[in-house]
Amino acid sequence: MGQISFFLTLLSLSILLAVVSTIFLARKDWLGDFYGVIFIIALIVLVYLWAFVVYRIFLRLCPLQEGYIEPGSRAEFAAQVNILFYLMLFNTLIRTDFLPVPIKTLVYSLLGAKIGSNSFSPGTILDPPLTEIGDNTIIGHAATLYSHAIEGSHFALERIILGNNVTVGAHAIIMSGVSVGDGAIVSAGAVVKKGTQIAPGEHWAGVPARKIETTTSGGK
Repeated sequence: MGQISFFLTLLSLSILLAVVSTIFLARKDWLGDFYGVIFIIALIVLVYLWAFVVYRIFLRLCPLQEGYIEPGSRAEFAAQVNILFYLMLFNTLIRTDFLPVPIKTLVYSLLGAKIGSNSFSPGTILDPPLTEIGDNTIIGHAATLYSHAIEGSHFALERIILGNNVTVGAHAIIMSGVSVGDGAIVSAGAVVKKGTQIAPGEHWAGVPARKIETTTSGGK
């Protein structure tokens, strides 16, 4: 398929750039007996760094289209290449608990998520380019946000927007097209169905998530 060939070309370019960069930076006469170990570590790090650069250029040239994706369209091509980047490269970063939370949050930003100041995500953001997070917001451990919906042959992308001072509890699931207002809380383990609009200050819980009576003051 053309999508696979295109992705493999971009991946090969990332690896080539990483090899050249590593050869230039990791000089054997500088590193002595540690040359081999440092070369491999530097190569792996640089493969990911160059992959971030290549991926962002790809998104600039082929931005993801929100809404229903027509089969055989340019939007489908871009979405499928995007999926290949995550299946082959980025899932190993965003699904790990090995990375410190600030580094993991930085990775999401490098992948295109818009994340405000003092906001962190120990959880998993599966579609960073279609995720917006305000200031002072926390996404709990093992919580998952995904901006894609696949139902049979129907494939659609819808942006997720979290406001300021939002709390998403551990193991919660936020589906595509969800908007969460300032100061709102999504309880641990809740499943927020696609397209749900949570107003500022509301507290949602349950499976599927529903508004409960107790509310907070939005934005505080």
